[in-house]
Amino acid sequence: MTFFKRSSVAKTVLAIAALSASATTVLARPDLRQMTCAQAQQMVRQQGAVVFTTGQYTYSQFVSNLSYCDPRQQLFRQYGPTKDNPRCPVAFKCEEPLFESNLFNRWN
Repeated sequence: MTFFKRSSVAKTVLAIAALSASATTVLARPDLRQMTCAQAQQMVRQQGAVVFTTGQYTYSQFVSNLSYCDPRQQLFRQYGPTKDNPRCPVAFKCEEPLFESNLFNRWN
């Protein structure tokens, strides 16, 4: 192999390694259990929406406001286990309401 071919092979290998490393970083979720309640709340406030690891095989999305929800969804307080609080009120979750809000006012 000539110098230029070896150089391009090395660049390709480095590029693939860099992409693999960044993909792993992007896919990694912050572990709510390793943070304090205040740290988790601050992260959601700063980023708007965060998917936290909440257990060995579980994860959940926490949002800061209604703009992260679908039009028919509402905000509900969401709690999670943090390092200093087993039931920390981290932020909100988006969910469809159990009952329509205008159920009893359908003729108005």
